[in-house]
Amino acid sequence: MSEKLSEAARGALLEPLFAAGWSPVEGRDAISKRFTFASFVEAFGWMTTVAIWAEKWNHHPEWRNVYNKVDVILTTHDVNGISALDAKLARKMDMLA
Repeated sequence: MSEKLSEAARGALLEPLFAAGWSPVEGRDAISKRFTFASFVEAFGWMTTVAIWAEKWNHHPEWRNVYNKVDVILTTHDVNGISALDAKLARKMDMLA
């Protein structure tokens, strides 16, 4: 099981994500990002690839797809906040986009 990130660990794991376009979610211990693709098919294909990794790591995003845009929120519900799994999945999402 994951642990909620300590204040000390947050900077090292989250600052590179914030620089890559992720942002804190107001009122929640979570991060979010909008991914925009050339088409619905590209967006859906990306989601399918991410879903395989999410299932493999047993860590699933909150997301919403409208045409070529995918809005993602990452948080670890088991720890009621951000864990290293969120940073890991965010990095994978960025790499796959």
